[in-house]
Amino acid sequence: MNIYIANFDKDIKEEDLEHIFEKYGRVESVSIFCDWETGESRGFGFVEMPDEWEAERAIEKIDGRWWNRRRLKANKARNQDW
Repeated sequence: MNIYIANFDKDIKEEDLEHIFEKYGRVESVSIFCDWETGESRGFGFVEMPDEWEAERAIEKIDGRWWNRRRLKANKARNQDW
């Protein structure tokens, strides 16, 4: 399942997101979207988890969680998200 994750700090790296999600299951990939000109994170991205049950659990636990003074947003990605 592809998970949309947003509202994280611009200093967060892909490894940081992987570490958060791997507590709930296997993470296949992590992608953070960056500004084309500056290369700075835009504060959103995607996490791919192959097991749907684990992905649903991760969304349930992470959505709305405070991390680095920001409330994370996590949900199942829709086609228009990417």
